[in-house]
Amino acid sequence: MAAAERIESLRVKHGSLENAIDRENHRPLPDESLLMSLKKEKLRVKDELQHLSTVQ
Repeated sequence: MAAAERIESLRVKHGSLENAIDRENHRPLPDESLLMSLKKEKLRVKDELQHLSTVQ
């Protein structure tokens, strides 16, 4: 997979994670462990995006 394709894929995943976090936060009783997991994954994706952006 080319770097540009990987970056786009990560951007889409980052947006999906943001939406999932938002949906969970707006539930009557949000699942805190799920939120933590989603936020960690979002941060991992963000870090990889930043790394790939600086390498190019």
